[in-house]
Amino acid sequence: MEKFEVHILGCGSALPTTRHYATSQVVNVRDKLYMIDCGEGAQLQFRRSRLKFSRLNHVFISHLHGDHCFGLLGLVSTLSLLGRTAELHIHSPHGLQESMQPMLDFYCRQMSYRLCFHPFDARQGEEELIYEDRSVTVHTIPLHHRIPCCGFLFAEKPRPNHLIRSMTDFYQVPLYLLSRIKNGEDYVTPGGEVIPNARLTQPAAPPRRYAYCSDTAYLPELSTRLQGVDLLFHEATFALGDLPRARETFHSTAGQAAQVARDARAGKLLIGHFSARYENEQVLLEEAVALFPNTQLAAEGLCVEVLKTF
Repeated sequence: MEKFEVHILGCGSALPTTRHYATSQVVNVRDKLYMIDCGEGAQLQFRRSRLKFSRLNHVFISHLHGDHCFGLLGLVSTLSLLGRTAELHIHSPHGLQESMQPMLDFYCRQMSYRLCFHPFDARQGEEELIYEDRSVTVHTIPLHHRIPCCGFLFAEKPRPNHLIRSMTDFYQVPLYLLSRIKNGEDYVTPGGEVIPNARLTQPAAPPRRYAYCSDTAYLPELSTRLQGVDLLFHEATFALGDLPRARETFHSTAGQAAQVARDARAGKLLIGHFSARYENEQVLLEEAVALFPNTQLAAEGLCVEVLKTF
């Protein structure tokens, strides 16, 4: 099965603690790395996770609160110090380039590579395709926070069927036809016999999806947008006992995150963005598990494989 995994670099919220780094993740799809949010310390955690900077070409910022983007300037500077030449693409709500440009002009005057900003409208109510390559598509997930904010849905693209070599050799399928066979065509022998594609190939593994829901008030409609997602990360800043504070700050409780996962029939739930008030996040895990048993706490250094569950 092709690689599709999520590395947690940081899972704390805005107030720094000695237990957690600020929010950041790296999604690895077929050895291409995509960073989601870039809080302080993200580049250090990137190193600790033994990931390769050279495979990182796209950064997705959910919203312009500091705990989700204050690590970006340091990352950009470090990549230049390393002599990077490939472009780095940053996808974010409108306003990031304008806020960063004075610092880039001052601290990164002689960049070794080009920085490309791709702003999107995080205020609109509909999802938007903001990136696509041969391996994956990335759509925004509209959220409800104090400022414009979006999550991201990473959807793996289907792979061609796998050839059954013993059968293609048996029927002496010419090399130039193998690509067509992989993509579903039947094979017609020189004598006119039609060999069904199902005899020559095996289906590839079904494509998987990962949804990242950043800072947001509880949104029941998310479950409809994310129906059947294989892995869901949903912020769980507070426990039920702090529900008034969650509402005041437009955040979610662990129980609300679990309710979204349950209603979306998600394969697995990963919760994070923990408030500094909790010295032990077990209370958050227990609250979520009561509604959605297949829940896991995020933790720095954790790597979670996205598995097909349906």
